[in-house]
Amino acid sequence: MPIDPVLALNATIPPAHAEWDTDDVILYHLGIGAGIGKATDPAELEYTYERNLKVLPSFGVIPVFDALLNMNSIDGIDVNFALVLHGEQDLVLHRPIPTSGSIESEVRVAGLYDKGKAGLVVLEVESSDADGPLFTNRFSIFARSEGGFGGDSGPKPGNVAPDREPDAVTASPTMTHQALIYRLSGDKNPLHADPEFAAIAGFPTPILHGLCTYGAACKAVVDTMLDGDAARVARYQVRFSGIVFPGETIVTSMWDEGDRIVPTAATEERGDTVLSNAALWLRSPS
Repeated sequence: MPIDPVLALNATIPPAHAEWDTDDVILYHLGIGAGIGKATDPAELEYTYERNLKVLPSFGVIPVFDALLNMNSIDGIDVNFALVLHGEQDLVLHRPIPTSGSIESEVRVAGLYDKGKAGLVVLEVESSDADGPLFTNRFSIFARSEGGFGGDSGPKPGNVAPDREPDAVTASPTMTHQALIYRLSGDKNPLHADPEFAAIAGFPTPILHGLCTYGAACKAVVDTMLDGDAARVARYQVRFSGIVFPGETIVTSMWDEGDRIVPTAATEERGDTVLSNAALWLRSPS
């Protein structure tokens, strides 16, 4: 059986170490579209130039991405990565992310859910630096053809957008080579670069990374609703509902719900929803 819940939920996983510096942060911001069309705008330079550099909270997925790449090394999990989809992402920021840092991460299988024809694997990665807990990621990975092992089918999605007009809408263009930049931050899946591999997976061309769209929508909310104050985001959760082709425009609609912003994202060109059931929980302004 590719997924053995007893083994996986009790697996001992070695801690992981990661480091980053200002160049890694800038590369990530460029990868999610910072500076497109307005490279020297002072607000954009805060993402792409080291002098007043700040860090988007969504960067927190980058230093721990190897946890996904090593998923099949966990006892009780042996899945076909050609059939794996990133279902949801939940990132908790215990405090703002510094422009350079060094972390140790504890990894565990936090949940296994049987979807019938698929299995849902939830990996939790708790990361700390010398000052204590920094951020916690929960990667929900949808493994097609790996269901049938029994058990709960998982919680229902939340964070439904209000039934009213959004409080703000922001269009974020991407470049045709956007995925080629983003992949340099660590996700080297050929689905995002190789036309032949994309065709085998059923796509007419390589697609944008889901976590790239995740970052672009985060930036849209921070810039539009939080006046650029990235440190106000305490948690960011989203469901991946569709794909973006490099060169398309990501349109993020946002609703202000007081202690949180509820966004959705769709492609301008096709109108397809690509992010749903999302929310950014906020800290009080400093």
